Amino acid sequence: MPLPSSPLTPLSGLRVLEFTHAVLGPMCGLMLADFGAEVIRVEPPTGDPTRTLKGFGMGYYPFFNRNKKSLAVDLKTEHGRAIIQKLLTTTDILIENFGPGTMDRLGLGYDALATNHSSLIYASLKGFMPGPYEHRAALDEVVQMMSGLAYMTGPPGQPLRAGASIIDIMGGMYGAFGVLLALKERETTGRGQLVRGALFETAAFVMGHHMAYSAMSGEPVPPMPARVSAWAVYHQFETADGARVFIGVTSDAQWGRFCEAFEKEVWRADERLTTNNARIDAREWLLPMIREMIGGMTQADVLERCERAGVPFSPIARPEDLFDDLQLIGGGSLLETLLPNGMTVPLPRQPLALDGRVGAVRLPPPGLGAHTQEILIGLGFELAEIEGWLAQGIVARMRD
Repeated sequence: MPLPSSPLTPLSGLRVLEFTHAVLGPMCGLMLADFGAEVIRVEPPTGDPTRTLKGFGMGYYPFFNRNKKSLAVDLKTEHGRAIIQKLLTTTDILIENFGPGTMDRLGLGYDALATNHSSLIYASLKGFMPGPYEHRAALDEVVQMMSGLAYMTGPPGQPLRAGASIIDIMGGMYGAFGVLLALKERETTGRGQLVRGALFETAAFVMGHHMAYSAMSGEPVPPMPARVSAWAVYHQFETADGARVFIGVTSDAQWGRFCEAFEKEVWRADERLTTNNARIDAREWLLPMIREMIGGMTQADVLERCERAGVPFSPIARPEDLFDDLQLIGGGSLLETLLPNGMTVPLPRQPLALDGRVGAVRLPPPGLGAHTQEILIGLGFELAEIEGWLAQGIVARMRD
């Protein structure tokens, strides 16, 4: 199928102000920006601290901030707040994920803005929804621990956070979904509203099916590494060349094809292995035989046989392996992105397509204040006035 000739931009014409940092808020803004909204990141003249994070945080800014503009302005100054008030008259959506009370202290809380900006949709994303914990600070890892997700991920007695900031990312997605619902209602009422989302409640939702299992089984829920799988063959196996593969055989038809591809007709003919439930009963002696078989083959041979059999399988990949993944490359799912340090790298696009159209990179992750002058001139401010604010440190713009 050919790659789309035009990007997917159904949100074109919407202006979004983003007062965010780290992952949760920027992810919400990315959802809107990738599909055409004009998203303006409001940063202090010194820059969002996320820009300079080290360790795993190094990837936050370049990935979650493409297709956005940067306005660097000091909100602690009278002129800085006046700029934002003028900008709000042209704004459809505001997103913020600062600590509890921060936006109120800046005079930019929902209650302070709703009267004069009645059509504004205000998305406030926090650690917790209203309730006993709402004034607490939270992080992705905190709510993974609180919700039982870390307990479910690690082996017994060793809670382990998931290997990506999945609650931050999901929380941002839910925030964007709430914004779209509010936009739909605004079409009828003409009024905006407060949209709330939170990390802990998002994590609790992720755990809902485990809660239902607990209620139905009447037993404590075991961590995933200790669970009783619904399928007999649903495991990782080590190959002769020291690699690992995951193989899942989830139906009796798949079992037959698996046996054929691995030349084990004797297994397919064994009456003790004809059904999944029978194979579960036989796991104590069946799985060691499969491990021995896989252990005598190279990873490439195992993967080719699984492909031929049509069973679910995967090599155990690392994040850097995705740069060369044939599916992502062949499907156009990696977008060449110019990073603030001058590097150009392929990063994943949103996993959505409408009528063959997908999100594209219209703007690289912006340098600090890259669009300050453009935005202020668009609001009607004179260049001389802007230059004065630059000299006073009220605003900042990216240097050439």
